[in-house]
Amino acid sequence: MKRIEVDIPKEWLSVADISEYMDVSSFVVTGVLRAGELPAVKFGREWRVARIDFEDWINEARVAGRE
Repeated sequence: MKRIEVDIPKEWLSVADISEYMDVSSFVVTGVLRAGELPAVKFGREWRVARIDFEDWINEARVAGRE
């Protein structure tokens, strides 16, 4: 299976970036972040996710979904 590479020209992604990329609501993304499923940093009220962590999370989820 070919690794997914996120083609967003930022090192740190916002909730809006991720929700747009995944075509889900910001509530879904925030829920994943609050549950600790996706590594993130919170600055005040804003979440930020390193693009490489997002890519790793997507690819790990794909592998887990096939098992």
